[in-house]
Amino acid sequence: MVEPDTVKLLRECDAGVKMGVKSIDEVLDYVKSDKLKQHLNACKDEHDKLNTEIQKLLDKYEDDGKDPNPIAKGMSWVKTNMKLVMDESDSTIADLITDGCNMGVKSLNRYLNQYQAADEVSKDITKRLINLEEKLAVDIRQFL
Repeated sequence: MVEPDTVKLLRECDAGVKMGVKSIDEVLDYVKSDKLKQHLNACKDEHDKLNTEIQKLLDKYEDDGKDPNPIAKGMSWVKTNMKLVMDESDSTIADLITDGCNMGVKSLNRYLNQYQAADEVSKDITKRLINLEEKLAVDIRQFL
């Protein structure tokens, strides 16, 4: 029997990946620097790869996954659009994405601690997603 913590952790990763991709998509059209755009697209591609792995496991456990919290999604959209209306610079974009990465890292670590009985495969996916978010935040610091 599959441990409920495994499915719960995978659901949180599913929501996190979707939120990350959506956040990147929201800012890509505003990016001026080719280098920043490359970092964002590379991260988005890695999110998509992780999403494929997560979906396969969720399918295996006959679970539909989880969409990001609508309130969090809405607040993110408002914050992004308000800041970009004021300043469409790469610095603003880097700031927004860094905030998102930091929130993702914090949430995913909380879920990793909360769902300790999850299997090693789902824990590994979570850790890779955390590392991906941390790496993006470091890679785009030069644009802050």
